[in-house]
Amino acid sequence: MRIVALAGGIGGARFLRGLLAAVGPQDEITVIGNTGDDIHLYGLKVCPDLDTVMYTLGGGIHEEQGWGRTDETWSIKAEMKEYGVGPEWFGLGDRDFATHLVRSQMLTAGYSLSQVTEALCVRWKPGVRLLPMSDDRVETHVRITDEQGTRAVHFQEYWVRLHAAVDAEAIIPVGADTAKPAPGVLEAIAAADVILFPPSNPVVSIGTILAVPGIREAVAAAPAPVVGLSPIIGGAPVRGMADKVLAAVGVEATAEAVALNYGSALIDGWLVDTADEASVAAVEDAGIACRAVPLLMTDVEATAEMARAALALAEQVRT
Repeated sequence: MRIVALAGGIGGARFLRGLLAAVGPQDEITVIGNTGDDIHLYGLKVCPDLDTVMYTLGGGIHEEQGWGRTDETWSIKAEMKEYGVGPEWFGLGDRDFATHLVRSQMLTAGYSLSQVTEALCVRWKPGVRLLPMSDDRVETHVRITDEQGTRAVHFQEYWVRLHAAVDAEAIIPVGADTAKPAPGVLEAIAAADVILFPPSNPVVSIGTILAVPGIREAVAAAPAPVVGLSPIIGGAPVRGMADKVLAAVGVEATAEAVALNYGSALIDGWLVDTADEASVAAVEDAGIACRAVPLLMTDVEATAEMARAALALAEQVRT
């Protein structure tokens, strides 16, 4: 079975770990990772979502945080602070710095982001083929209004420094309109037996991937069933502040509303948590097969059960 998953950061990475536990060694998983969260810091190219997938599946993630390296130290960040060089609000540990140094050196030498990601994965052996959504530079920005007036800030600043405390007025994937899918992305989608939308942020993770011209169209046209898992349980995000960015695109923070925002032209099946079982009928009325199952990723086995439920729904849709 050839499985393609579109994935953002922590939620996507943890779901993928469960997916790997649910499938057999003969199955092939291609992950199309969001690069809209990418940011340049200290002269380095930082790819938070790609790295979170790579570290999580490769056994190097800081489990409690869900991001960054395990057994991390912070000497470089402390020294940068002494020099008065910021930003202080974005934490890069010493081990993490090494990844960004290698990536930036390779990019400067002329390698594409796809080639760099493949090279980094040689060390981490994530068990999946990890592809950036695009080799072109795409950055998600958020329009806000605060004491400085109306302005756009990088998504990382909005999420990490401001903690989404200010209303998001618009989400702008800068550069996405002229970006091209990375090599292998469209081919993987066309050849897939199943396409999955993990419980990643539907706006700034999966939504940004779909904003790259050709990717949404390829998913919609793919012969494989497309099944998503709700990141919203009981009217609230499982993790993070997805409700803030959903509001910016006029979508209510409910499992039903997120499914309808994707629409039946894009997804064939949708899993909601048992807490949202009342929404199943409305989603199915919209032409999307829907089932209610436990969607809390409490451990790897619970997450594997979610993955099995998604694959089972895909098979039901296929038949």
